[in-house]
Amino acid sequence: MNTSKLRASAAIAASATAMLIPSANAQQAEHTGKEVVDTVCAACHAKGENGAPRIGDNQAWTKRASQGLTALTAHALKGIRNMPAHGGNAGLSDIEIQRAITYMVNQSGGHWVEPLAGSAPATVRSSEQIVQTQCAKCHKDGSDGAPRIGDRAAWIPRMNKGLDTLVKSAVHGHGPMPARGGVADLSDLEIQGAIVYMFNYGVVAVQTPPLPTAAPANPYRKVVDGTDIYLGIVGAEAMSAGQRQGDVPRGKGYYHVNISLFDAETRAAITDAQVKLTVADPIGADTKTLDAISANNTVSYGGYFRMSGQNPYRITAQIQRPGSATVTKAESTTKHARQQGYGLAKRS
Repeated sequence: MNTSKLRASAAIAASATAMLIPSANAQQAEHTGKEVVDTVCAACHAKGENGAPRIGDNQAWTKRASQGLTALTAHALKGIRNMPAHGGNAGLSDIEIQRAITYMVNQSGGHWVEPLAGSAPATVRSSEQIVQTQCAKCHKDGSDGAPRIGDRAAWIPRMNKGLDTLVKSAVHGHGPMPARGGVADLSDLEIQGAIVYMFNYGVVAVQTPPLPTAAPANPYRKVVDGTDIYLGIVGAEAMSAGQRQGDVPRGKGYYHVNISLFDAETRAAITDAQVKLTVADPIGADTKTLDAISANNTVSYGGYFRMSGQNPYRITAQIQRPGSATVTKAESTTKHARQQGYGLAKRS
């Protein structure tokens, strides 16, 4: 920055300081985002001086807005690149800086809600609180095509794309939904919790009674890495109309393989995992990512596989639970499609 620009910036900052800092004898009310921008931020952001994103430049602000209000506020408080700490005005409160950021984002294509009071929350808010106070505005009644809370038929196709994909879509905004659901300081973790809450709303977790200590081993069940895994195989043609998933393959030798998952400690159904299944014999292998299936007030995972040969089949499930870097593996060996039992299970 040259000398003339430094002097101009100093003069603007001094003027803004005099306007915004409360006197010792009178407490001044907090300023709106527009007031802070007009008196302080516009010095650089109005025309994009010194590399600052210009107000109204949607492309420049979209990338920044995706970081969320908490991150942008931290940048403004500490200073970043050519912008000094507190935007060059030590008299600005945190909430005034948040309002100014929100105003500039909204003038550049955003749809954030301006903070009313206080700073960004230091703790994660509950998923129920976030859904009831914000998400329900559209998701309660399905406004503008939003999937209704607890509507499994609407949520499952979206959840099949993966929870990370849904979170990313909510962070950046999708269709009529603004970035971060219109609440700029929602963290990625809070958004993920809200999505899972809306997906699971109204579903009663199936409680599986604990097995007696002397109970015989269940060939259709295995507990691995804290995950209770149940395997089921049924002929595709034997499935009732209400149970059928998508288009049932035609021909002989097709089976529907189903995986049900429960948390081994809480017994709650795991409804937001990603499950990949491989069915192999000595000749070849078929690998598919299983679809989420809603039935009997819970969610399981399933897909169709052809198992027409007489050779034994090895069924390997790879399970990725949200927030875990561990991929749980469970294997089952079948003599033929209707006789299966769990074999070795291990963690990758």
